Amino acid sequence: MKKVSFTEMKNGTKEDYLFLDKHEKEYASHTADRILKFMSGLTETLEGYKVSRLEHSLQSATKAFKAGEDEEMIVAALLHDIGDELAPMNHSEYAAAILKPYVSEKTHWIIEKHGEFQAYYYAHHLGGNRNKRDKYIGHKYYQATLDFCEKYDQGSFDPNYKSLPLKYFEPIVKKIFSRKPYSQ
Repeated sequence: MKKVSFTEMKNGTKEDYLFLDKHEKEYASHTADRILKFMSGLTETLEGYKVSRLEHSLQSATKAFKAGEDEEMIVAALLHDIGDELAPMNHSEYAAAILKPYVSEKTHWIIEKHGEFQAYYYAHHLGGNRNKRDKYIGHKYYQATLDFCEKYDQGSFDPNYKSLPLKYFEPIVKKIFSRKPYSQ
């Protein structure tokens, strides 16, 4: 298999970078498949919850679907907590970074900030500030983020809820991740 000529990036040639660019575009074209594979493995839960992380995500996405949200928001609802596994202290930013090239500024902002907004439901029980989200009052996506948390996140921990399977969401995940990236 062909390899680049350099061991330090500063010594790379145009041919090297054209070669890598071709491979990177091919790799990027399979992002949705990698995300779906990762999501399918979220069958365990953080100790104490009644549903797995996958089930929480499926409930969120199903609720967004049933509410008539567009495909972008349904995918965002499905992936909003994808960062819990690898970035538990900043999972919202992690999920938003994955989505950013493929979603609108609004959807990106909602996912990026949902963790702070979600704290409203529990922070006061732990001695924290449940109104941390208030620093965003007046932001153009403030209400949309409140709505996301209320409708799709905070109430999606029900072991009796009948969510759609991950397979149902595969086509729209692939559609969103095959978009030409937004320039944000």
